[in-house]
Amino acid sequence: MHKESGHTALDEMRSQWRLMTVYERFEQVVALVLSAVIAVIIVVSLLQLISIVFTLLILDAFNPMDHKVFQSVFGMIMTLLIAMEFKHSIVRVALRRDSIIQVKTVILIGLIALARKFVVLDPDTSPAKIAALAGATLALGATYWLLRERDDRAAETSEHAPSSSQ
Repeated sequence: MHKESGHTALDEMRSQWRLMTVYERFEQVVALVLSAVIAVIIVVSLLQLISIVFTLLILDAFNPMDHKVFQSVFGMIMTLLIAMEFKHSIVRVALRRDSIIQVKTVILIGLIALARKFVVLDPDTSPAKIAALAGATLALGATYWLLRERDDRAAETSEHAPSSSQ
């Protein structure tokens, strides 16, 4: 089933290729190359994470209650999540499901990056820095919420609009 859906997406991409302008084809190629580069980075980072966690387990130094170990391991995991979300947004462009990188996706990636920052934050961090990060998180969260509300209202309006075929 997974193979069929991938094959269908590839066929769809091929059929759309003929209809694209030169610049749209350029964007498509750039999106595919970026996707491949990020995929390589994700794989290398995942292998490095596995190696580090395995080494910590073998050396019996893995203590998740140790703040530094927790920061290191979960910081790497969240970095991988950020890269995967970034790659996902580029793949959507490459598959022509979105014409450009969506603002909501960029804000979501920013929120994930801020969450990662809170996880790896040094306990001795100044209150001013924590307040600034909290303010940035609140601003991004509010912006994301407003964009989602706008999209929900637009979707609701389009559902209730009379169809042109009737």
